[in-house]
Amino acid sequence: MAAARQGATRFSEYRAAVASISDQLLSQRLKELEAAGLLDRTVVPSMPVQIRYQLSPDGLALMDALQPLAQWSLRRSVRRGVEQAPSA
Repeated sequence: MAAARQGATRFSEYRAAVASISDQLLSQRLKELEAAGLLDRTVVPSMPVQIRYQLSPDGLALMDALQPLAQWSLRRSVRRGVEQAPSA
């Protein structure tokens, strides 16, 4: 979902944003997020057909709720990295 928050809308953009994920696993996760109501899937009738994803209102609300936790985690990892750095 972080990839969606950063602007990913197409399968290839998600694949590029999520390191080391197989196409099969990514497809499964996108379906799960859609089924959970966190992503909206739109089929664009073109040649070839395009599938686009975007965060649903519930997905956006979840990302907003998780943002403080993500920021805390980042601050903590930075502090621990400084504390655990080997001394010269």
